[in-house]
Amino acid sequence: MSKVPSLSYTKIIAALERDEWVVVRQRGSHIRLEKATPDEVLKLTVPAHRPVKRTTLAKILKQARIDIERFLELL
Repeated sequence: MSKVPSLSYTKIIAALERDEWVVVRQRGSHIRLEKATPDEVLKLTVPAHRPVKRTTLAKILKQARIDIERFLELL
């Protein structure tokens, strides 16, 4: 299993947008994204930090239902 990288929020959001996530709003330093699936609408929040902590990114990917290998391909 690959190690979760330390990235800025702009790179994380760009990779998630390539996976069909859409930025719906920003409030302060938190950016909200959504993705519609056949069963539900997934929602997650990315903090606007440089860099985003690796543990935070790992939790974001878990919420987004993306494994680390898939995420690294999207970068």
